[in-house]
Amino acid sequence: MKRLLVVLTLLAATLGLSGCGYNTIQSQDEQIKAAWSEVLNQYQRRADLIPNLVSTVQGYASQEKDVLVGVTEARAKATSVTLPPEAINDPAALQKFQQAQAQLSGALGRLLVVSENYPQLKSDQNFRDLQAQLEGTENRITTARNRFIGAVREYNTLARQFPTNLTAMIFGYKEKPSFTVEDEKAIAKPPKVDFSKPAPAAPAPTPAPAPTPAPGK
Repeated sequence: MKRLLVVLTLLAATLGLSGCGYNTIQSQDEQIKAAWSEVLNQYQRRADLIPNLVSTVQGYASQEKDVLVGVTEARAKATSVTLPPEAINDPAALQKFQQAQAQLSGALGRLLVVSENYPQLKSDQNFRDLQAQLEGTENRITTARNRFIGAVREYNTLARQFPTNLTAMIFGYKEKPSFTVEDEKAIAKPPKVDFSKPAPAAPAPTPAPAPTPAPGK
């Protein structure tokens, strides 16, 4: 009899947890971790491409030292700011991670703009291969980030709704931070890396004004 009561009690507890959303909260929490892991993978993929890109550009545009150093330093900073899935509950840590990646994106963008001024660099096959890989990686970063944003949105909605909000409160599940609205708008349009277009022609020099004739001549 006691055994039957224990079994019935456990069954009732299981059904109660399922009905109040405990299992769903658990499942969505794991989805967020998996989505964030994919975000990290794609950012790491981009970081792995940058050394070869910098090396290739340096072979044709070594005089662009400031830009090259800027990319290298930004990459070092971005890869040093780690945020494993278990730590994404910290808004300050997520913001720090975002800022480091944004600085790297900016430095990388300046490098690509400078590259437009070197036709031989743009025709280099290794550079073109890196271009294709970089563009694909940027697209995958966008997809991974959007999936993470969606997973966090679903989880936070569940954590605020009744009665699942009571379950979340009892078991210590709090709302999770996500990328800002501004970032979400920015990543909706992945950066286009296209080196097939010719560099813009330099403007023609302005002709010097004719000298004024001397008086009496």
